[in-house]
Formats: sequence, structure tokens, C-alpha cells
Amino acid sequence: MSEEESKAFVIRDRRGHGDDKEKVHVTAATPPSSAPSRPVTHGDPAPQTAPSHEGAVPVTFSGFIFSLSTSAMMLMGEKLDPQQGQMPVNLPQAKEIIDILSMLESKTRGNLATDEQAVLTDMLYALRMKYVDAASGTHAPHSS
Repeated sequence: MSEEESKAFVIRDRRGHGDDKEKVHVTAATPPSSAPSRPVTHGDPAPQTAPSHEGAVPVTFSGFIFSLSTSAMMLMGEKLDPQQGQMPVNLPQAKEIIDILSMLESKTRGNLATDEQAVLTDMLYALRMKYVDAASGTHAPHSS
């Protein structure tokens, strides 16, 4: 390991915090042994997750899709938690999320695991049906 790789780097936060002291954060350099054992290539079928923090749930593609879908459902007036107050309906914003999910579906075609593709396809179908109902006014929002 070269001397340059073994040194830590320093981040100096000089933004005003009410006192004249600057905050210094020292982060140790990552040793090369923590690097992945194989390079990640385009189309790699292994699910990729962000580094997790203690107690945090790792981020997955399916979880991301579920999160966006939940937001869209809430914007269409779906009450997902019995203790939650009624959210105002915002169909244009819900449609925007559905459009984002549609774009993700087309941009990731052929690059997703079977279960990820199924989650995305099923969520899009459910959201589109809910949107049509909400936009036409045929069904009132209901609790799940």
C-alpha cells in the first residue's frame, strides 16, 4: 500500500455555526481489502444495495419501487395506516410518480431480476387502475 492510500482525509466545515470554531471530521482511508472481490459489470444479476447503517434497512430496487408506489397511493387518497389522517388528493402528483415508474420500467427492461420486474409490473398495474378509478370518480378512497 502506498503512503498516499494509507492516509486519512480531513473535511473542514467552515459554515457558520454560531461559534468561530470550524468542525473537523476525520475519516480513515478504506483499506484495499474491503474492495469487492469481483468487479461489478453492466447487467450483473446480483442485487445491489446501498451501504447500510446500524439498524437501517438496506435499500433495494423493490423497496424503492414500493416506496414510490406507496407515495402515489397516498396521493390518490388511499389511507394506508388506520392512525393516519386523511391526506389531500393530488392526482397530478400521483400521475407524475406513475410516469416515473413507467420510465423506470422501460429504462430497466432486461436488466432486472425476475422478482424485481414482477414487483414493478404489478405495482404499475395496481397504480394505473387506482388512478383511473380516482380520476373518473367511480370509487371513493378506502382504507387498507
